[in-house]
This record gives sequence, C-alpha cells and structure tokens, in this order.
Amino acid sequence: MTLARTLILFLALFFFNTHIIAQDDDTVLTIGSNLIVLNATITDKSGKPAGGLKQEQFKVFEDGKEQAISFFSAEETSFAAVILIDTSGSMEERVSMARAAAINFLDGLRVGDNAAIYRFDSKVVLIQPFSDSRDVNEKIFEIKADGMTALNDSIFTAAEELAKRPEKRRAIVVLSDGADTISSRSAGKAMTAAQKAAASIYTIDMSAIDSGGRERMQSQSALKNFAEKTGGKFISTPGGASLRQAFKSIVEELGLQYTLSYEPTDLKKDGKWRSIELLVSRPNLTIRTRRGYTASK
Repeated sequence: MTLARTLILFLALFFFNTHIIAQDDDTVLTIGSNLIVLNATITDKSGKPAGGLKQEQFKVFEDGKEQAISFFSAEETSFAAVILIDTSGSMEERVSMARAAAINFLDGLRVGDNAAIYRFDSKVVLIQPFSDSRDVNEKIFEIKADGMTALNDSIFTAAEELAKRPEKRRAIVVLSDGADTISSRSAGKAMTAAQKAAASIYTIDMSAIDSGGRERMQSQSALKNFAEKTGGKFISTPGGASLRQAFKSIVEELGLQYTLSYEPTDLKKDGKWRSIELLVSRPNLTIRTRRGYTASK
C-alpha cells in the first residue's frame, strides 16, 4: 500500500470514528436515544432534600427487572425550563397572577440556568426564547385572556424544545386553570414527548377556589396526571406569598435533583408502557421521579 493510500485510509477512518462519537454524544440528549434519563427529587421526613446519597445506594427497575446504572450525578447543576402560561378566556381574572409568577421564576434563576416562556390559548405562542437572563421580554405585559385551552399542544411544544437542550435536568412549568379543550394532540402524545425529553412537569392549578366542583376536579386531574407521571409536582391554587414560595421551591428542587441514566435491557420499540421503579437503600425517604415511558415505535 502506497503512503498516499495509507494516509487517505487513515483520514477516512478518523473522520468516520469522529462521526460515530458525535452521534453517540448526541443520542444521550435526543428524543431517539435508547438511554433513559431519570431526574429524581428525594426528600427526608421533613421534606428537605436528602443529600449525600451515592450511586451504590440506588437501584433502578424497569418492568420489575433491575437495570445497570450507566450515569449518576448528585451535584448541584444547571437546568432548562419552559414556562407555559394559560391565557385562555377562563383565565381572565388570573392572567396577571400567572405573569407575576413567571417573572418570579426568572428572578430565581441561578448562573447557568435557562428558561423560555410561552403562552397558550387556542394556539401556542413564544414570548421569550431560552435565556439565562432574569430580564423579561416586554411581550409578557401584552398578554390577554382569550380563546380556548391548548394544554396538550403547549406541553408537546415545550418538550420538543427541551429535547434540543444540552442540560440533562429539564422541566416544564404549567400555569393553568383547566383541562385541554382544543389541542390537535392528545394528552398521551404530550406525555410521551415529555418523557422522551426527560422533562419533569410542574403544574400549578390557577383555577378559582369557588369554581365548579366537578369541572374543577376534572381540570385538576389532568394537571395532576402530567405531574405525577413525569416526576414533577402538582401545586393546588396558590396565591400571593404561597405562589412565590412554590416557584422558589421548584427552582431549588431542580438544582438539587439526582440524575441517573440507564440503557434498557429490553430495546424493543413496541409502543408499550414500561414502568420504572427507583429504590434507595436509605430508609424514610420520599422518592419522586418519572413512573415510566412508552417504548415508541
């Protein structure tokens, strides 16, 4: 083999291997990855974050079968979040409260954290793209309540955008007073998108305390379902100082989560639900993380 041919072969192999490495790095973060990422909030009896846990104290089970943990991080780290503000007609009296809550969330961002803001009514509209700034776009002061509630579409959009982010800790924060009324996507599709993006959904119920009983229960059920299945949290009708504290706790929680990942032993893309159970050997702890995922075809 001539020197020239040898050099060409070496360069070809080099660039081929570089491409494979780039793909591997990318699959950790993209929707099509086999890697399952878990962001876990773990608290003690008093509700405070449980620190000092080591990888060897964790066990992950998928459909009852133990999985090998391939990545573990207990460090305080940055996160990416999308804030979704419901501006449908029923939110007329509470839009200003939701706006103030979003601004409050930005005030709590730490160095390295990034957040984007969308509003949703009959459609989903970007107010502010991802930024690490605490300043808010003036568009947020122009929002008005009108139209129907595209809750599922807004969560789907947020999940798609978060899937592109480099941060492993990702969250969707929903301020809404009701269940979906107009989305082109189902709650299941929105949930699947959030699970693929490894995003925890925090839902803040903005419905009026004196609103109709059955209707309010249905709305809360939809919000609770998104939160519980993704390892997020449902917060019921806070206001004033309570709302500010709720957002402060979300920011703190996202920074102090444990992040784990594993590659499932069952790699079939059969569209079935795979349940996840996370166990920790230290007693008397509350563990909150995603309950599973859909093995999309």
